[in-house]
Amino acid sequence: MTGETSLQRLLSSLAPAIMPGEFVFCSLPDAACVDYAQLSPLASFLESEGLTLVLPRESADRAGVAYESVFRCITLTIHSSLDAVGLTAAVTGRLAERGISANVIAAYYHDHIFVPSEQASAALTALQELND
Repeated sequence: MTGETSLQRLLSSLAPAIMPGEFVFCSLPDAACVDYAQLSPLASFLESEGLTLVLPRESADRAGVAYESVFRCITLTIHSSLDAVGLTAAVTGRLAERGISANVIAAYYHDHIFVPSEQASAALTALQELND
């Protein structure tokens, strides 16, 4: 199944939905020495400074993993192509207009936007307005 590339169709069909739970970003400096699978990461990315994990907040708290901020995840449920141009800019631009930070992770089928927990409802409303 091929993802959508038309920005107009993507924006008119975003269908954003808030995932249950809260998430945190953390960094493990010596990733080779840690069995992080037990933390149930939603995503990971290896940087030169360490392994970044996106974890359910409960997993981080239970394991004593440090983090700075707490996020909710809004999934754009339209199947967007990784080759689509302009979707991330449109979404983050709309959120920036409202003073909402956005951390975007593009996965194979959908884009996922992590926004501060206390601004999740406002972010969802702002993204739903892109459908108009």
